[in-house]
Amino acid sequence: MKLILNLLAFALVIVMNTLAVTLPLNNQSTGEISDRLDIMITPAGYVFSIWSLIYLLIGIWIIRQFPKDRRNLPLYQETSGLFILSSLLNSAWIFVWHYNYFLVSVFIMLGLLSTLIALYRRVKRTGPSLLDRAPFSIYLGWISIATIVNITYYLTDIGWDGFGISGLVWAYLGLFVATVLAFWFRIGQHDMLYPLVFVWAFIGIGVKNMAEHSTYSYTAYALAFIILIFDLVYKRTRQS
Repeated sequence: MKLILNLLAFALVIVMNTLAVTLPLNNQSTGEISDRLDIMITPAGYVFSIWSLIYLLIGIWIIRQFPKDRRNLPLYQETSGLFILSSLLNSAWIFVWHYNYFLVSVFIMLGLLSTLIALYRRVKRTGPSLLDRAPFSIYLGWISIATIVNITYYLTDIGWDGFGISGLVWAYLGLFVATVLAFWFRIGQHDMLYPLVFVWAFIGIGVKNMAEHSTYSYTAYALAFIILIFDLVYKRTRQS
């Protein structure tokens, strides 16, 4: 039953994402809504292709439940409820985003982030292989970034003045906060995949802003390089 429910939940996410692109929902694509406001911390469009990798890895994770000798492993039995909840929140976010309920989208995104944190921790408690942990390391990394972008988008949409601080300063703060998060997670969880998502996103942020904010772009590139080097060096340090 849990396998079937996981399959249905995953199918719902795929269907909602497909409708968002093909219809699209409310006659506007996800990217069109995102591009409506100039949010500096939003990466270039190609960066969002990471969803294909996330869904591919989740699909493999589900397929690995098929054999009877794996179906009752704690990895699946103890995570099914949270996985289903994450899929429902993911689908709900797509719907409210396309219908311009941006405040609601922030709360749903925070709910999705919290659910993925709980799901990630539960997966880790089962002693998973890299293949079983990878979907949720990357998924959680991307939603961590998406949450920052989503909140920034909403605040920009309602005309928040940023306590009198310029948008450029907030954009730099966003990069540095995200960098600290990547370092903290690498050290605290010994997870090499999570920071790589930040490297991917920061490069995309640099690409997007190069024409109008070159200094900001170079900062994003530099932080991406620092995160990558630390990610690799920290692994070797732990092995030593």
